[in-house]
Amino acid sequence: MDDCSGFSRSAGYQFHHRERTSGGRHFKRPVAKPFTAAERGTTTLLFGGLTLKHERLLKACLENLGYRCEHLPTPDLDAMQIGKEYSNNGQCNPTYFTVGNLVKYLQRLQKEGRSRQEIIDNYVFLTAGSCGPCRFGMYEAEYNNALQNAGFGGFRVLLFQQTEGYDRERGEAGLRTDLDFYLSIIHSVLLGDLLNELGYQIRPYEVEQGATDRALEQCSDLLYEAVRARRTGTGRWAALAESLPLLGEPIGTIRKLSRFLAAPHMITALQRCRDLLSRVQVDRTRVKPVVQITGEFWAQLAEGDGNFNMFRFLEREGAEVRINPVSTWLLYIFWDIKAGYRERFGLKGNRNPLRYLSRTALITLGEWLFLRTYARLGRALGGTIADPVPLEELKRLGHRYYHSRITGGEGHLEVAKSIHAVQHHHCHMVLSLKPFGCMPSTQSDGVMTEVVSHYPEMIFLPIETSGDGEINAHSRVQMALGEARRRAQAEFDTALCAGGRSLEEIRAFLERHPQLNRALYRAPEGSGMAGSAANFVTEIAGQMGRGR
Repeated sequence: MDDCSGFSRSAGYQFHHRERTSGGRHFKRPVAKPFTAAERGTTTLLFGGLTLKHERLLKACLENLGYRCEHLPTPDLDAMQIGKEYSNNGQCNPTYFTVGNLVKYLQRLQKEGRSRQEIIDNYVFLTAGSCGPCRFGMYEAEYNNALQNAGFGGFRVLLFQQTEGYDRERGEAGLRTDLDFYLSIIHSVLLGDLLNELGYQIRPYEVEQGATDRALEQCSDLLYEAVRARRTGTGRWAALAESLPLLGEPIGTIRKLSRFLAAPHMITALQRCRDLLSRVQVDRTRVKPVVQITGEFWAQLAEGDGNFNMFRFLEREGAEVRINPVSTWLLYIFWDIKAGYRERFGLKGNRNPLRYLSRTALITLGEWLFLRTYARLGRALGGTIADPVPLEELKRLGHRYYHSRITGGEGHLEVAKSIHAVQHHHCHMVLSLKPFGCMPSTQSDGVMTEVVSHYPEMIFLPIETSGDGEINAHSRVQMALGEARRRAQAEFDTALCAGGRSLEEIRAFLERHPQLNRALYRAPEGSGMAGSAANFVTEIAGQMGRGR
């Protein structure tokens, strides 16, 4: 067999092709060796792409389910250069950073003494995939191509929606994507979201530099142990009930959902985290412009060189950063499935109202359980984190500008979240981060031109990340931050004037009431002001006026 395809049979790939009438060969996607249940004890799952807190908790989740696993380190510029070296030209940042980070990790394993074949046999990369309209749909093929070029041909890349893990001859799939798997993943994502959001709330106002990160590190350790020790087994009576014909499966599902909703061990761990974080002293009379982050999913989550280290840069420049939780993306998936059912109902082959109602009811129940769990875990952590914005509200805001059924990337959410943040006075500036040439985000940026014309008070800045050009990107952000700072200061001065108290009086009051300087004391929003400092002095002036 010739090597014109770039892959070799010895690398573990099987090729499927047919002869065309012209005598040429038609290429089909290579199928890698499956990952089976018998290999779970010897095969390590590698994963990456979210924030470090998410990945640490996902590692605990997978270990609890019985898998050997490791999360990749935060990708850096060296990883991007490796990705460019072994990948095709014209890929976007997430491809280069992710696959370069994977190749770099495998090369490190090789330097530590593992043979190439041992690495191929005993490691698997687990990632998300899609057939979407942008280059995201080609990620798996690009990963395989880069791995082949780097000398790791045959290394297995598993997608969440992929079914190749099951082999009828060999038996059970290596990755069991059952209800336990998804509920555990969701718990880890929720906990990661909550920790991240609290960190961005507290860190800009901390009195002792580094105190927030130290407390968050302790919280991460506590939650890691709680997730890793989560009980997933079935008691004797529960196992007996689940063995009943017809009733066994519903009983098992209800038991798993009730355990997911109750999660007493998680609540206990979060309350301990709350006590740790409440000891961090803050000064919320510092005026900080609030920057809302939107954009492409990977770029708005990346920590490190993948998005020019933008979040830490903004905090060094004196801003408060507000990121979007991964939970919003998961809720968008719920919403998108339900919208698809609604559109297809009544078409030929989809005219069964009972089936339609049952499916939409299940999705609605899933949304409710998700939001209920998010709120319950948030309350255990101090209750300062707002619930995700309802997806129907975002559809209402964004549909006028960006059709809500155009999928790809975050769809209409980029536009809708920007409008919502400005309408509800949640920020002074919107910063949209996306990889260079990202098609869905480029469409959103074009739409934002009209949005800004209708909302002239919006400071909107799009930044494309390409691995280089960090200084230029930071310079553009600094210029936009100048106007955001002026607005934040003017808002703060107005709040002081309206409250009838000077800053010195408020600070003297806070010295007499140090509990108000705790990290988990947060003034309620809704005053029409975006800044935390303006909302805080308004609340304190009201307490002083009431003689509290």
